[in-house]
Amino acid sequence: MTARLFVNASQVVTCAGPARARRGEELRDANVLTRTAVAVEGERIALVAGDEEVRRRFPDAELVDCARGILLPGLVDSHTHAIFGRPRFEEQEMRSAGLDYMDIARRGGGIHASVRDLRERTEDDLVALALPRLERLARYGTTTVEVKSGYGLTVEDELKSLRAIQRLSALLPLRLVPTFLGAHEIPLEARGTPEGRADYVHLIVNEMIPRVVEGGLARFADVFCEPGVFTIDESRTVLAAARAAGLRLKLHADELRPSGGAELAAALGATSADHLAAISDAGIRALASSETVATLLPGTMLFLGKERHAPARALIDGGAAVALATDFNPGTSPTPNFPLILALAVSQLRMSVSEAVIAATVNGAAALDLAHETGQLAAGFSADIALFDVDDVREIPYWYGDRRCRATWVQGRPCVG
Repeated sequence: MTARLFVNASQVVTCAGPARARRGEELRDANVLTRTAVAVEGERIALVAGDEEVRRRFPDAELVDCARGILLPGLVDSHTHAIFGRPRFEEQEMRSAGLDYMDIARRGGGIHASVRDLRERTEDDLVALALPRLERLARYGTTTVEVKSGYGLTVEDELKSLRAIQRLSALLPLRLVPTFLGAHEIPLEARGTPEGRADYVHLIVNEMIPRVVEGGLARFADVFCEPGVFTIDESRTVLAAARAAGLRLKLHADELRPSGGAELAAALGATSADHLAAISDAGIRALASSETVATLLPGTMLFLGKERHAPARALIDGGAAVALATDFNPGTSPTPNFPLILALAVSQLRMSVSEAVIAATVNGAAALDLAHETGQLAAGFSADIALFDVDDVREIPYWYGDRRCRATWVQGRPCVG
């Protein structure tokens, strides 16, 4: 097996350390090295050390000249909704006229608009639409992407969406992590009566989840726990059934109003609680005392025109593990640009560059139960590497909106560039 050496980088940002979510002081040091090379053998990183030592240990290796760019672990986008049909660009203008998220939903927009659209599409349509979108995500330095279902809300349409993700995994060099989100919204046909809501929760628990697990179509189950969507009790019912069936748990929690979603995620041992712009002090304490990763999505609040973002500083200072993700979706965060999310983390969430980078790599991996596999440049980890055309890691959130990713590798194989 011929090794490959990544040499001549101005910085190697390893994020090396424990193979778990980082907290507190651990977030402050992304381990930025100079005069350092990275050796890859097959799918794994073999050595990260001084340039001379690496060249001496691997004298016959293929050389990859980084041309004074910087090397990072490939970015881990742990929250996306990349399986959808048409974009919902008209809703942005509706928001500019003063309508909020729930107003648009009541008019038949929002998630329901995407549901109507997806139900009319074939599995082949969904694959064809998602393929270039995921390729765009990859071009910004992302190497691992969580992808949710959730715009079908029937048994067959949810399975169709998850099968599309499965097919995309075979077509793309990216690592895709599928999540079942049948509890994304109560479908319109079930909203008329309390019995309709109960029947839909029963459908998720007794038909959707067993079919998803039988087909091996998802690693996680997720619920949109929010006033007006799924209640705490409904969310608990769905997640308990998912856990009993062998799925790991995620939760859309406290996005628009505090409802106890973060506390529920912590109590159930969810891998992550996501959004959290309206998290309560009790929710912060619950996450800080749990293993649940707080995944923040600042692109969503920016696009919605909200002044309030998730309280990243309170979460970090309180001891919670914080990750970042794009929330790439057709209605509230249509961006594939993960470095832009890092810029928002620094400018809006008041995170340091080191905190933002670790939140987008190690802690993003932890939010997918993959911290043992990816998220850092260290011997034994998957060779998921991103090369950026900058001289200093602090430039990545500085050049906001600009695409500075020059190339990526996933499990040692070229992905972009």
